[in-house]
Amino acid sequence: MKKLLLLCLTLPLISHADLSLPAILGSNMVLQRGQENKIWGWGEPNETVTIEFAGKTHKTSCDENGTWAIKLPAMEASSENRSMTITGKNKLVLENILVGEVWVCSGQSNMGWSVNLTWNADLEIATAKYPLIRHITNPNPGSQEPQKTFNGQWDICSPDNIGNFTAVGYYFGRMIHQVLDVPVGLIDNAWGGSACESWVKRDRLKGPLYEPLIQQWEEIEANFDLEKAKAVHAKKVKEWEAKRDKLKAAGKPIPNKPRPPRDILSGQHRPANLYNARHLPIVPYGIRGAIWYQGESNSGRAYQYRDLFPLMIQNWRDDWQQGDFPFYWVQLADFRDEEDEPGDSTWAETREAQTMTMYKLPNTGQAVITDLGEASDIHPKNKQEVAKRLARWALAKDYNIDIPYRSAEFESITIKDDKATITFKHVNTALRTVDHKKLDGFAIAGEDKVWHWAEAKIKGTDRVEVWCENVKVPVAVRYGWADNPVCNLYDKVGLPVNPFRTDDWKGITADALTR
Repeated sequence: MKKLLLLCLTLPLISHADLSLPAILGSNMVLQRGQENKIWGWGEPNETVTIEFAGKTHKTSCDENGTWAIKLPAMEASSENRSMTITGKNKLVLENILVGEVWVCSGQSNMGWSVNLTWNADLEIATAKYPLIRHITNPNPGSQEPQKTFNGQWDICSPDNIGNFTAVGYYFGRMIHQVLDVPVGLIDNAWGGSACESWVKRDRLKGPLYEPLIQQWEEIEANFDLEKAKAVHAKKVKEWEAKRDKLKAAGKPIPNKPRPPRDILSGQHRPANLYNARHLPIVPYGIRGAIWYQGESNSGRAYQYRDLFPLMIQNWRDDWQQGDFPFYWVQLADFRDEEDEPGDSTWAETREAQTMTMYKLPNTGQAVITDLGEASDIHPKNKQEVAKRLARWALAKDYNIDIPYRSAEFESITIKDDKATITFKHVNTALRTVDHKKLDGFAIAGEDKVWHWAEAKIKGTDRVEVWCENVKVPVAVRYGWADNPVCNLYDKVGLPVNPFRTDDWKGITADALTR
């Protein structure tokens, strides 16, 4: 009887459902040129849906679940603001639609870092008068349940709204727009502090490499009690308030107020949380590619990241079903204190894992920024140069602009007597130093695996000779191998050489599999 009553109550809701769209489809959006674009939404089961756009009419019907989808044919770039009318039992009208280039801007806080927090923010905001650049942000909290939409809208780029948008995303998109002279759409779904595993479908995190991590989270999920944590916090606040009043009366320093507990189950670290909440709601919106700035939260598990990062990229590509779309990322910047002596580094191992990903998956690339970081701030402010280095990849690889785009990388090592010679590939014209002629950042070791700072000299256009009087028989060389490396080898274009090591000695994150 109860089931029958429930059915009677829900049937009217289903049969009178209005035609609706996900937030990613709306007025002011940019559709990806040169490919079919899927338009989808919900209505009543078997309802007929008609789309009128760009002088053409398309029809389909909702399935038995009330879901419908239509693929618009490929179109050329257009700066004409067009309207799209979607009609079923009700009518939806989307205005100011352009056709151009669409990029997803994702990752953690360095991608989410907004324009108003970068260098020259006042000038950047005042000059952000680009009506052909459109942007949208997905702010969903994390979820273990797949989400279909979010609370957001497409905005037309202006000084009134660009300040809170991703800086790397905006500066990247602006450069694409300025070079190509076509509309650009930017989708921001980054979340500060997010771990890579939160962007991956949970059932893909299988096997020995991820089993300890999943077990760790299963234990957290079984035992975490937010209400209990809030009660404990409330008790601590009362104790703090009483202590505060006494200290204030005595003229003594007052400690910080206890921080409220976070709901870690809906946060940015739990596996699949952001995959479900911030990734799925924008799929399968037509895109050219994605730019990514993340890795800090996984730096303690760099060896695991060697597999996890490409796994995530492949997961996204499988979902979008647009083939191996371009995926470019920012390598970790220089951060933390400079070390007096060479040695191991979690951040160096993470940079290495990022570099390895370029050789595991096609249509990938990285912007090297070991010269743009700040020792005391994990969020370097020079996001303009970061975006330029990402834009070089897109302009060269995806838009056939003849410009250098890739930092020089280690190719081979030869050892003769007490000297090692490093040969580089992807050198743009020739190697050079900055700041001073002396080469900084090289270390060398013998069979004892003890590292010493090395002398180094550029030989020809693509080689560097390395030696140290304390290492008579060298076996391995490292360059820029530190959290905050002091290194100054560039190419003639101004791209820093990619940090590297020639050894395969076990790293300090090799056995780290949990948070």
